[in-house]
Amino acid sequence: MGRAVTVVHANKKSRVFRGCDVAALKMGLAGAKLKTSRTHGKQMLFEFSGGCWLAVHLGMTGELTAKAEPHEPGKHDHLVLHTKSLALVFTDPRQFGALRFCQGKTPPAWWRALPPQPMDDDFTPERVREILRRHTRQPLKALLLDQRYFPGVGNWMADEIMWQMKLPPHTVARSLVDIQVRKLWRTVRKVCAVALKTIGVDWSDPPRSWLFKYRWARGHDCPRCGTKLVYETLRGRTACWCPVCQKSSKASRC
Repeated sequence: MGRAVTVVHANKKSRVFRGCDVAALKMGLAGAKLKTSRTHGKQMLFEFSGGCWLAVHLGMTGELTAKAEPHEPGKHDHLVLHTKSLALVFTDPRQFGALRFCQGKTPPAWWRALPPQPMDDDFTPERVREILRRHTRQPLKALLLDQRYFPGVGNWMADEIMWQMKLPPHTVARSLVDIQVRKLWRTVRKVCAVALKTIGVDWSDPPRSWLFKYRWARGHDCPRCGTKLVYETLRGRTACWCPVCQKSSKASRC
């Protein structure tokens, strides 16, 4: 905070700059000072002096680090903001992340239009009910990963929510009754709250009774009933679940 950017290194050929005016970014951030930072779901927004805004989405392989100067940009260092003593580095080996730049007195319009986060007051049971109503045939696990509706919920969190709900990942949205919709709302908020207090702070583990501890490597048993956990691909993402605890009727399957 408050350090002036002395040199901007930007690999304009990188896919992380798709849709970004790299020339304007370099001109705007050179000499600028970092003022504030904020987050929304999986996105970050950094405010610099001169009305400059840098938005960062890490994607699956992106990383932000601070390196001691002098720092020589590596092969996958797509953006480096050099200051007198530290370099602020965005690294992304697979270039799944994204960087956006804009200028103005207030945060960009697209940022202000982002949907409510699960911990926000505007994220209500009624909102969840409307999301399910708009996507009746969508598998619930896949819907939970849609950042338009559940910003910040990642793959392990979606597995955890489904496991705590005792529903298989391929349960379709239209099959939930009202009491389940309210339970889904509570469970999403609960999992997000614990993630922010533990993993989001220092990578402490959630409760040992959660699925989280056992889903990462195959061969583990369900912590609730002891059944061997199942892994399958659903809409391009790996889903981990218990075939006993999360068993449901055929009517609820997509």
